[in-house]
Amino acid sequence: MSLKDQSILIVGGTSGFGLEIARQSLEMGAQVHIIGHTIEHIEQAQQQLAATGTQLQGTALDAQDQEQLQSFFDQQPKFDHVVSMLGGAMGGGFLNNSVAAIRQTLEDKFFANLQLAQVASQHLNEQGSLIMTSGAGGHPYDASGAIVGNQAINTMVAGLAVEMSPQYRVNAVAPTWTPTGLWRDLSAEQLTEQATAVSQGIPLKRVATKAEVTAAYLYLMQNQFVTGQILHVDGGVELL
Repeated sequence: MSLKDQSILIVGGTSGFGLEIARQSLEMGAQVHIIGHTIEHIEQAQQQLAATGTQLQGTALDAQDQEQLQSFFDQQPKFDHVVSMLGGAMGGGFLNNSVAAIRQTLEDKFFANLQLAQVASQHLNEQGSLIMTSGAGGHPYDASGAIVGNQAINTMVAGLAVEMSPQYRVNAVAPTWTPTGLWRDLSAEQLTEQATAVSQGIPLKRVATKAEVTAAYLYLMQNQFVTGQILHVDGGVELL
């Protein structure tokens, strides 16, 4: 299925994977709406995407706030695809992290996406889809809350895919560590060191590009016979 004239909402579309999904979707003729946390982030993204096309809209809101989220969807036409970049990263195991920190990671990864799914599922066009972002790599002993959050997202995708069938599809993309805006606090040198270190634990011995990860989201939007799947874009890291 072509994405031309399809309406796509990207929650967290102002940087990283979300921005690249917006860029490539616009290039394919889609109508794209991005959600960011601040108006400054929206304006920066719009400037970066200005040369790509005019079918771009942006809204600043807190996507974890149910009232803001519901109000947004109530004021919009239905979407063909809703893509969520909600979630974050976490290092450390179960003993060297506080319960509060682990709980917050689960809030950001799982419950924020569950809330989005419950609202967005009522605002999809027929044969539309939801695409979440999970994750690959890491271990329970060095990424405790993040691992539990990713597993929870994967379980939710499996459940929603059945609950929302046959009218809608639900999938997720699970990238491994990739240099994106999520790591904006690292210096260029630190980013290079991190990429080199991560690459050693990946069978392909390198990290992904944003374009490679984005291709998975575009595939899941276009293939109407794929649902309930977690598409790993991880260079084989889950095999080790």
